[in-house]
Formats: sequence, C-alpha cells, structure tokens
Amino acid sequence: MEKKNKNALTIVCLLLFSILADSNAQQEDFDVRNYLSTVSRYGVVKNVANSTFEPSDVPNGCTPIHLNLVARHGTRAPTKKRMRDLDRLAAHLKELVRDAKEQGLSLEEIPAWLQGWESPWKDKVKGGELIIKGEEELYDFGVRTREKFASLFNESYHPDIYTIKATQIPRASASAVAYGMGLFSGTGTLGPGRKRAFAVVSESRASDTMLRFHDCCQNYKDFRKSQEPSVDKLKEPIFDEITHSLIGRYKLNFTRQDASSLWFLCKQEASLLDITDQACGLFSPSEVAMLEWTDDLEAFILKGYGNSINYRMGVPLLKDILQSMEQAIRAKEENHVPGSYEKARLRFAHAETVIPFSCLLGLFLEESEFQQILREQPLQLPPKPPQKRNWKASVVAPFAGNNMLVLYSCPAFNNYYVQVLHNEQPIPVPGCDGSEFCSFETFKERIVAPHLKHEYADVCTVKLDKEKSNSDMSKFSRLVRWFLSIFSPKRDEQKGSQKDEF
Repeated sequence: MEKKNKNALTIVCLLLFSILADSNAQQEDFDVRNYLSTVSRYGVVKNVANSTFEPSDVPNGCTPIHLNLVARHGTRAPTKKRMRDLDRLAAHLKELVRDAKEQGLSLEEIPAWLQGWESPWKDKVKGGELIIKGEEELYDFGVRTREKFASLFNESYHPDIYTIKATQIPRASASAVAYGMGLFSGTGTLGPGRKRAFAVVSESRASDTMLRFHDCCQNYKDFRKSQEPSVDKLKEPIFDEITHSLIGRYKLNFTRQDASSLWFLCKQEASLLDITDQACGLFSPSEVAMLEWTDDLEAFILKGYGNSINYRMGVPLLKDILQSMEQAIRAKEENHVPGSYEKARLRFAHAETVIPFSCLLGLFLEESEFQQILREQPLQLPPKPPQKRNWKASVVAPFAGNNMLVLYSCPAFNNYYVQVLHNEQPIPVPGCDGSEFCSFETFKERIVAPHLKHEYADVCTVKLDKEKSNSDMSKFSRLVRWFLSIFSPKRDEQKGSQKDEF
C-alpha cells in the first residue's frame, strides 16, 4: 500500500512539474507585440496565416492584368490628444508613488521604471505622423509588389496607368509616397537610387466617400455615438478585474482609467519603440490577451461585422473596384495597345477603411457566417480568450494592413479570375467557396452584387425605417445584455476607454 502511495505521489509530482515547465515555456515564447490589435506593426503580423487553409495555385497560362490595393497607412506616432493623455498618466503615476511613500508603504513592489516615468513624447507639439518604421513598411511593401507582379509594372509610369490615391490625412498620403518610392525604385533618373516622381491624388475630407466614408456618413456617426457606451460596458468587467490585479501586485491605488492608459502606453512602447518590459511588463500574458480582446471587440462592433452600416457605407469603394476590373477586361477584350489603359489602382487610407472593406469581401468569416451576412442577420461577438477566434484586429488591420484584388486573364479557361490577398497572403473567401481564387463572374455575383442594392445616400443620409431601426437596436441590446451576463456585475464610475482615429 505504501509503495502504491509513493508511486501515486511520484506521478502527481511529475504531472505538476510538466504543467509548470509547459507554463514557463509559454511565458518565454510570449511576445506582446503579437497582441497589439490595430497598433500592431506590419512586419510582426504580415505572415500570420490560417494554418488550416491551403491556397490554390494560379492555373498555368493565367496572367495578372490589373491590381486593386486598399491599404492602411504605416506605423505612426500617437496623436496630439493621446500624447496629452500620456502626460496626464505620468503626472498621476507620480501622485500614486508619492502617496505610497507618504503612507510608509514599501516601494519594492513598484517597478523602477515607473518611479519618475516621463512620456517619450513629452516635448512633442504635433503628433499622428508617419514615423520612419512606417515609411520602411510601405517602401518595402512597394518593392515586394513590383517583384511579385513584375508583368503589371513593366510599363513606363503614367498616372492614368498606375493610379495612386490617398486621403488628405498626411500619414496616409506619406504612406502612398513611401510605397510609390519602393514600387518605382530604379525606374527613374533622380539621384543615385534612380527614383522618379509620381502623382498622389486626394479628395477633400468633406466629400471623400471612397476612402473616408466613415467621416461623411452621418447615420454611421450617429450609430457609433449611440453604441460607444454599450461597448464600454462590455469592456468594464475586464478592466475592473485587471485593475484589481494591478493594485494587488504593485500596491498602488490604480484606477480603471490608469489600467486603460497603461495598456495604451504598452501598445505604443511595444509597437513604436520595441520596449516590452515597462508598461507591457505590468500585465500577465493572460491579461494582455484579454486586453487585446477588448480592443478587437470594439473594432468588431464599431467598425466591422457588428452592424451592417459599418461596411455598407463602403459600397462606393467596392463599386470603384468593380468598375476598374470591368475596364481592364474591356481593354483586354478590345486589344487596347499597351500604355493606353490602367493596370493598377492603389489606395492608402485608414483602419476605418480597411476593416469595412474586408467585411464587404466577407473575410474572416466561416461559410455559415457569410450566409448570415447575406441574410442581414447579426453575428455573435468574437469569443473571449482562451477560445480561438477568426477576428483579430492585429491581422485584420495592422499598420500598413492591406487587401489586394488581382484580376487574371486565363485564356485556357476563356475566363477572368480574381485572387484576393490580405496582407500579401492568400486568404479564404467564403463567396469564392472558401478559396482565394474564383471567376470574375462569381466574384461579381456572390460578393459584390448583394451589396450594390444599398446606395450610399440611402445608407448614410436617409433615416432608416423606425420599426426596423428599433428592431436592429433591440437585437444588439439583447446581445450586449447576454454578453454582460457572463461577467461579474462590478461597476465603477470611471471610464476605461478612449477613442481615436486609426
């Protein structure tokens, strides 16, 4: 009997040791830069692929004849508003440390960096600009595009052949310039790198329904304003729990707002400065995963599949892409001479552009969810960690995140095909039967056509039928109440969420 007890004890010890070793290995492998939602750098996430998806081979004899690109700007500095928020955080952290000293509490638990911390952007007056890392992201992306689609970019540059558009926001137009410098490098006569000049066209911010539809759509702005409090309520229990843990670990009287600001600081430090052991070091890996989920949840509800208005307002962009493809097919069919027709339409904008456009294409959905979207039925919210989810904003719209739609001519099949790439990687498209490659007619009928019945003016300026509007809000409210019921009913008067344009 004693021998059996010893054997059982040995087995238990071995199991505990195995669990502990596995936990330590996971801790060592953890990199917070993989969990930064829309603040993720492109180089960290661009090669993240669906491990269960096997891309199709482009059939022999098929050649690309046109490329559409919708890209987000590259890595940028915090905006002026956010920099002031960090200044306020620095002042409050000093108060917390001072209070701890006055109460005679030990400072051993307080990280050394936190004592006397100042924002790295303390003395900056302007913000939100494309930083050097962002320039490099777009420049390298441009170089890779030319290498991958050499036959598309073998013409002498002309703005009608290679159309480049950007919003009037400087970081977007600067991204277009950086991309163009890479795309056309070595093709001009300027300087030792043989650069060349090229045109970047922008619409007025007040009327840019192609790339800044979110800024021109009054119904969307009303919807977003009405739903932000509900989103905050969904996030509150997570921030309450993490704030409680921070207080227990570091013996400082953190508030929910402090936890939110420290998470924002973590994302900025890790993404822009490659500092992962200061603000990010305050949170455990499981807490980081939950904080990322709150960001992803907000992006889903206010920019993504959470409501159809989020992506229906992007219909003008979808129409423009369809038109460019049809023009390219017509040029091919009518044997237009090279240099007389457009071969690429390249656009640079924001997360508020890339996320809705990804939704219009039905990306990051299962087939059943895609059918729900077509039937205009609401989707379930992204599941909490540790459950797996398709919707990760770090992949959907990181800095420099992009969608490319490549139109192919396939004479052997007497047809034209569309390939969809997300962050330069093939991605399954439910409307293409789970492939990234389908015929132009299938793409047009199954993906584009269902959205074209919604006119931008109807979606954005004509008030919705009151009964339907109330019904939609009721469905969403029930979904929010159900989600809130999962969490503990903690409440706090302080808000832990701040909004910004990406």
